Amino acid sequence: MLSREEYELLASFRYSLRKFLRFSEEAAQEAGLTPQQHQALLAIKGFPEQDRVTITALAERLQAYHHSVVGLVDRLAAQGLVVRRHSQEDRRCVYVRLTQRGEKVLEDLAVVHRNELRRIGPQIKELLHKLDENDAPEAE
Repeated sequence: MLSREEYELLASFRYSLRKFLRFSEEAAQEAGLTPQQHQALLAIKGFPEQDRVTITALAERLQAYHHSVVGLVDRLAAQGLVVRRHSQEDRRCVYVRLTQRGEKVLEDLAVVHRNELRRIGPQIKELLHKLDENDAPEAE
């Protein structure tokens, strides 16, 4: 059974995460994006070892339905933030990559997010450390 302190730590951790998510949502909106659009740009740019991603892989990264991601990519393309290209090997496969404009918008958001994470990082690290301490087996 968890102790009162552990519940407080878990609640504090969840609160810190939610505050960061709210910060992120507001930063995206200030940049003219929805939070989902920001997540998509970040997922495309941060996709492991590639500068482009398929719609299917992007849907997996966003944990969203394929058809929803198609609509999301449509809206990003209409804003000039991404472009689509059909695969030369398999025309059914569509790759998405950021445009220069998409790169700039994402870079600006990444800087403010990095700064916020640096600001709140010590608090989160301390909460995780305390949770870890509570998990340690008691000395006999």
